[in-house]
Order: sequence, then C-alpha cells, then structure tokens
Amino acid sequence: MCRNIKTLFNFEPPAAEEEVKAASLQYVRKITGFNKPSGANEAAFHSAVEDIARISERLLASLETAAPPKDREEEAAKAKARSALRFGG
Repeated sequence: MCRNIKTLFNFEPPAAEEEVKAASLQYVRKITGFNKPSGANEAAFHSAVEDIARISERLLASLETAAPPKDREEEAAKAKARSALRFGG
C-alpha cells in the first residue's frame, strides 16, 4: 500500500507519462484498499488508473506558476535528508 503520492508539478524535465501512471496507480490502490484487485474488480481498477492518469496529465499541462522549476535531484536529496532525520539513518 502506498504511503504517499509524490508531487509531479513544476519539475524540469516535466513529469514523464510513467510517473503520472505510477501516481495514478498509487491513488487507486489507496482509495480502494487493493494492492492487486480480484478478477471481478480488475477491469474497473485498471480503467480507473487509466482515467486518473489521463486527467492528471491534463491537469499538470494546464497549471501555471511563476516559480522556477524544481530540480529532481535536489528534491530527492532533500527527501532523503528528511527521511534520515525521521528514521535515524
């Protein structure tokens, strides 16, 4: 089960399709409580992931900001530092 969904807006380079799909999958897993749906729910589950990915891509493309794009490596380093403080590693 996912613990969080990462921010995808305002990065250089922009979020890749795979990142949007992964976030969509995390979202659907979270709200359904399924890590892997049963056969009866599989089609609805995967359809929801695709729908949410499409909507998310449209949202990210339509957002505007005056802030400079964030650097992926710098943000990853910050997250790693926060994790080390939190979990003592």
